[in-house]
Amino acid sequence: MTSSATRAGNLPLVAIVGRPNVGKSTLFNRLMRRRIAITDSRPGVTRDPLSGVLQLDGGSVRLVDTGGIRPGAEGMDAEVSGRSLAYLEKADLIVFMLEIGELTGEDQEVLAVVRRFADKVVLVVNKVDTEAREGAAGEYLALGFPDTVFLSSAHGRNCGELEDMLSRRIDFSRFPESGAEPSPGQDATIAVLGKPNTGKSTLFNRLLGSEESIVSPIPGTTRDVLEGRFEYRGKVIRILDTAGIRRKAKVTEDVEYYSVNRAIAGIRDADVVFLLIDAVEGLAEQDKKIAVQIVRKGRGIVLALNKWDLMEGGKGAFKTVESRLRFQFPVLDFAPVIPISARTGWNLDRLPAAALEIKAQLERRVETGVLNRALASWTGENPPPRDGRRRFKIRYMTQVRTRPLRFVLFVNHGEGFPASYIGYIKNRLRSDFGFRDVPLDIEVRSRDRD
Repeated sequence: MTSSATRAGNLPLVAIVGRPNVGKSTLFNRLMRRRIAITDSRPGVTRDPLSGVLQLDGGSVRLVDTGGIRPGAEGMDAEVSGRSLAYLEKADLIVFMLEIGELTGEDQEVLAVVRRFADKVVLVVNKVDTEAREGAAGEYLALGFPDTVFLSSAHGRNCGELEDMLSRRIDFSRFPESGAEPSPGQDATIAVLGKPNTGKSTLFNRLLGSEESIVSPIPGTTRDVLEGRFEYRGKVIRILDTAGIRRKAKVTEDVEYYSVNRAIAGIRDADVVFLLIDAVEGLAEQDKKIAVQIVRKGRGIVLALNKWDLMEGGKGAFKTVESRLRFQFPVLDFAPVIPISARTGWNLDRLPAAALEIKAQLERRVETGVLNRALASWTGENPPPRDGRRRFKIRYMTQVRTRPLRFVLFVNHGEGFPASYIGYIKNRLRSDFGFRDVPLDIEVRSRDRD
């Protein structure tokens, strides 16, 4: 697998940095013209760097929203701060954000670090939402940075001026791909979902081949939906790392509420979902609820048994665990079950292969004529059962959509049509037309003889 974490590796890199709670994520969303980063009045909400491709007049750039820099921080804050500081080194241009008002001690500490990169810094003073406030911000011009913009990220004031300045400051001639037509996209989109601490971020990083997402034993470390791209056998796969989904009763903070909502929304964006299950703990009730959401939305699903390196018993153990999963949750009897170790990388190659195959099945369409010739054969081998005096007859069947897969079965009596026979038709669709690994829905409709 070849990492292409942004599909924009040859674009200029612009990083938004600053202490916590100066409005970096609000500015990022404003420039990207959509709500990507979670914003909150409390400091430290952004943890993992978020990125997106921003179109400027001169070309495209990769814009990165970083977590707050806190010199001397410890624990999770130190991890977040360290990743943000790394962008000072690798960014082609730095958007250094301060908040209008008196410089805090934390501002001064961050300022001392950023000064070492002054030649590639654009100073942004945020929350300057009126011209009068801008007139009172002259002290910031004395900080010695070559370019300064006074703006309001919340209201959009002077954000266009910042975009113009970024265009002027970047030498796009050094980045031939920045002026190219946008990439046609990806061959498949995968969302990684599961309970907290099942190894989602570890898997995300391993597939990308880089430390894009913070890995921590602390539940709820990932908050925003992180996005990356990698290549697999010539195909470009987009992958989304989502927040761990806990039971609703345990979600007490607004930030986690938005994180969970965005994780669930990731199902809609995906072709296939990797539902990570802790192989040691086994299938939990919350895993079942997540799976129901995936099936309802008609997306493909792979049950990835993570931490298999901690299991004993080899192939025999896997067969036992797989049988237990099928028994506990028969609605997912179609879903591939793949044992993996995100920590060691064992067996991960099977995941993108499964995702591409599942996407192909979700997009498969069967012509009505072909479908009904097969249907005649199936009903000939196994006719629909009687219900007392009623005899059920199938008129015909048609496929009405892909992604999700949906078929309509026209019958003489829709009410009371045997669910077992619908199950038989589903099984024949799977075996005869290759829909073996995907959810599919059959709607039964009554059709008069005429």
